[in-house]
Amino acid sequence: MSRPRVARFSPLFLLALLGLWGRAAAQTPTDSLAALTVRLAAMSAVTGYEQAAADTLLPLLPGSSRDPLGNVARPAAGARRLVACPMDEPGWIVGGVRPDGWVTVRRTPGLPAPLRDQQLEGARVTVFGRRGPVPGVVAVRSIHLTRGRGDLSTGPFTADSALLDLGASSAEEVARLGVGPLSPVTLAKRPHSYGGHLLAGPWVARRAACAAVLAAALERGRSAAVAFVVQQELSARGLAAVARRMGPFDETLIVDGGAGEPGTLRPAPAAVSEAGPPELGRMGRLTLPARYAGSPVETVSLDDVRALAAAVGGWMGEPR
Repeated sequence: MSRPRVARFSPLFLLALLGLWGRAAAQTPTDSLAALTVRLAAMSAVTGYEQAAADTLLPLLPGSSRDPLGNVARPAAGARRLVACPMDEPGWIVGGVRPDGWVTVRRTPGLPAPLRDQQLEGARVTVFGRRGPVPGVVAVRSIHLTRGRGDLSTGPFTADSALLDLGASSAEEVARLGVGPLSPVTLAKRPHSYGGHLLAGPWVARRAACAAVLAAALERGRSAAVAFVVQQELSARGLAAVARRMGPFDETLIVDGGAGEPGTLRPAPAAVSEAGPPELGRMGRLTLPARYAGSPVETVSLDDVRALAAAVGGWMGEPR
């Protein structure tokens, strides 16, 4: 029985093929705003645990530094204007580890329960332990075994009801994963592009807004100070720290995501109704509209992201 024929290629052909692949890879728009938006949308930054997101942003914004609270900021000599975008997101932390390896969770500041906690039921999550991210899934209570039993709560699912499975069968195995109390927990981030110009994922609008700010800052140079702030969901502590450290400013522009229909972006900043630190001066806000805001399938338009970057750049003024 004869052997099957196997195609053989000369070394020169293989080198040429690799060269074509290399040129194609070099032409991939990895530095485009759309690619940057997808990259930031894959990040997780639970309020109070934004260090990894800051590590990503620091090299992307030349001249920036991290302050003691964790904000990533770049000053502008003589500029009295500030553009700020929040980094953090509502999430959960590990509350405890049971002897059988199941993990309990507690919510962090942000969206009120039960809206946020109901997203957690049966969801894939990522736990950020001391040894890196650990995938897990939240157990779902069996409706077949609990139906009709009066000793079980019939109310909405909450974080107190959640049991997280990390594939461990003991507390010791969980500890070997580097997971313990206070380890941050987020929904698994898998940004999904669809419809030619739409991008969906948990907290994608805030990440996309930061991508627009970064793009504008790179184009406009140091025409205004730029800050990616932490703990926005915790009484805007990061923004207040930037105001004290870098202010005073005449004007501050807050760029964030919010509920709205894609394609309805308003290019002119709206006045901020709530009072802020006096060092921030006059405060305005640009909001990237997001469909299904606050849900795991929050959706933004990449066309809106480009328009937001242009609006932020216009507000910053000419490069200096």
